[in-house]
This record gives sequence, structure tokens and C-alpha cells, in this order.
Amino acid sequence: MTFNFAQQTVLITGASSGIGNQFATVLAERGAALVLVARRLDRLEALAAELRDTYGATVDVVSADLAAPSAAADLQAVVKRRGIRVTSLINNAGFGTFGPFADEDLARLTDEIAVDITALVGLSHVFLPELRQSNGFLINVASMAAYTPAPRMAVYAASKAFVLSFTEALWAELQGSGVTVFALSPGATSTEFNAVVGTEDATAGAKKRSAAAVVGTALAHLEGRNPGPSVIDGTTNRIGAIFARIPSRRLSVRMMNRLTDPARRSRARVATDGEKYSCQAKC
Repeated sequence: MTFNFAQQTVLITGASSGIGNQFATVLAERGAALVLVARRLDRLEALAAELRDTYGATVDVVSADLAAPSAAADLQAVVKRRGIRVTSLINNAGFGTFGPFADEDLARLTDEIAVDITALVGLSHVFLPELRQSNGFLINVASMAAYTPAPRMAVYAASKAFVLSFTEALWAELQGSGVTVFALSPGATSTEFNAVVGTEDATAGAKKRSAAAVVGTALAHLEGRNPGPSVIDGTTNRIGAIFARIPSRRLSVRMMNRLTDPARRSRARVATDGEKYSCQAKC
């Protein structure tokens, strides 16, 4: 399906950086009007000014805390008050935490669930009627973490598993409605994700893809002949998702427990440094 983006007004959450920022840039280049949502108003305003100057784009910005219980209703009210008709939605906002569940701050975990799940469901619900009237699209950003439990990121992986399952169910419900719906699952990506989490262990040393590559995957899927309920970014990640289904649940979670163990990465770094120093001594 080919979209005329010049007829679309796309609301993007988490637009101040990373994948959300890249979505905004590419869609502005293709002629879409944008509503950019994030907490950091200064970043949103800077991005909006850049997109207006570079592409002549129509861009509105809304500073919002998506962890607030009324976030979806409040955002809908702001958009209506400004006379904006949202035709498509990208639920990109989200964050993760890393560490043993028992040691995590409960308030932080509650906010994580609110942003990653509650706001996404709420925004999908309140804007869906307009999307249906406009033959628009709904993209919910999940993660490779959706495909297997992740010790030390238990809440994040479970949240993304919810997003994947929820979105694939919507895909089936909305067949024939004119709305294109799918979940986008990136793996490790060059964004601020690890900085927010507070450790590089959150991506277990995986090679990172660019936000541009992730958005390219999403838009290629969006404009495909018959978009499926979900798409995974990157060949390696797609293969990983296939192999994640093969082991038993017991084995799978044990493998992830080892993969996310910071001590394993520390031992690997020590071994690598030892090899480097040994080579330097011999060379």
C-alpha cells in the first residue's frame, strides 16, 4: 500500500530523540504534518524548528508526561483544542529498567508500565476512531525483548510482550477497516535507551543498528503489499526471534539469564583486555 503522507497528520510519542526523532524527520521529508509528543519541550521545539526550516513541515509540539494516569485523555484534549485531526499514530515512547526485580524502585517500575503499556493502550483507543475515518496507520513500537522473558529486565520484557500481543490482536480486529496496524520490534539500537536505563548491560553488548535503519524497516513494511501484524528490524534479529521459539521455556529463560548477567560481560571484558595486553607484550 502506498501512503500519501502529505494527507497524513501523524502523532509521534517519544519524539525528542532516537527512533521517534527519526520517524519525525523521515515523515516530515515525505510531506506529513506532525504532532510531536515528549516530556522535553526544549528538544521538541528545536526539532520542530529544524523540520519547518528544512522541509516546510507543519509541526505541533506537546509536552506530556505519559506516566500520568490521564495522559491519553489529556493529550486528546490538547489536540482537539488546537483543532488538529490526527490521522495516524506512532506509539514510540517507552523506557526500561535493569537490575534484580526485588531491588528495583517500585515507583519507577509503575511509571515504566504506565508509559510502555497504559499510555500506549489509551492513545490507541482514543485516536482509533479518527484513524479509521482517515485510512491511517497505527505503529506500536515493541522490542526484541518481547520474544522471551528477560531476567534483570523482567518488567520491560513483559511490557513489550504485551505490546506485541496487543498490537497483533488489533491487526486482526481491524482487517478491512482501512487502518494499517503493526508492531515494530527493534533490537539494540543507537539511541538514549541505555543511558536512561543506566547501563550498557541492558543491551548485553549486542551490535547496535541505527535509528534510521529501524524506521526504514517500519516504513517499508507499512507500504508493503499486505503488511503483517508485526515486523522485526534486522536480519540477525529476525533469525534470533525464530530461534527463541525452539528451546523450552525453562531453557530459554536460563539462556537469557546468562546473557543479561553483568558478571558475564565483565569476565568477557577482562579476557579481552588480557588478550590485548598479551599481544602488546609479544609484539
